[in-house]
Amino acid sequence: MRYGLIAGNGRFPELALESARSLGHDVTVIAIREEASKQIEALAPRCYWISLGQLSKLIDILKKEGITEVVMCGQVKHAKIFSSIVPDWRLVKLLASLPSKNTDGLIGGVIKILEAEGIHLSDSTALLKPLLATAGAMSNRTPQKEETADIEYGRRVADALAGFDVGQSVAICERACVALEAMEGTDAMLRRAAGLANGRRLSLVKVARRREHLLFDVPVVGLSTIPVMRETGTTVLAVEAGRTLMLDREEMLKQADSANLAIVGF
Repeated sequence: MRYGLIAGNGRFPELALESARSLGHDVTVIAIREEASKQIEALAPRCYWISLGQLSKLIDILKKEGITEVVMCGQVKHAKIFSSIVPDWRLVKLLASLPSKNTDGLIGGVIKILEAEGIHLSDSTALLKPLLATAGAMSNRTPQKEETADIEYGRRVADALAGFDVGQSVAICERACVALEAMEGTDAMLRRAAGLANGRRLSLVKVARRREHLLFDVPVVGLSTIPVMRETGTTVLAVEAGRTLMLDREEMLKQADSANLAIVGF
């Protein structure tokens, strides 16, 4: 198949490209200048660079390449979506029509415009299904009784948070919510929580948005998650099975085992 891949930051776009190549798919990359790594060019047969807000240029590239199937891979930081977009005329028109300018509203509006141009957005995980989290303990260590209680409490809080399209993660300490994720991202949220926990153990719970699809904003964890957990005294990571990508999964779990951390899918 021919795909267009809109690339944000992190390893997600690179792994998706490697997978697509192994499956024989033809992929054209449209890289977000403010987010994507320059390394993406070496992996892509064709790579175009656009800035946030250049919706018309995105559509022009896809039509020029004859692409009707697109996937969004990689993070675009919420703070940049909120404050750093310099919109072209098409995006200005879209923004004026939105009842709210959160992630769901903005990208949902973009999807409608793409569909009107004959361009379909596909599941972000379409090329990386084997990397989705599985149910149960994925690390050697299973959560202790106190950690399990934190996870159960954190799931209720995180589900409520995700329903408002704010963040995806919460930090829990002794069945109390110490910090909620907003635009700053998970790592910054954990560091803030550690400052409040005063050396007590933290649990990190991450969920997907309360929507049926995985077209965008898919929860992602990876190698970089482990050192931040160690730094902040976070002993367990609980993620939603089947809806969370675990990049470099084998190495991530190996490092978690070395640090005696528990990683579980629910």
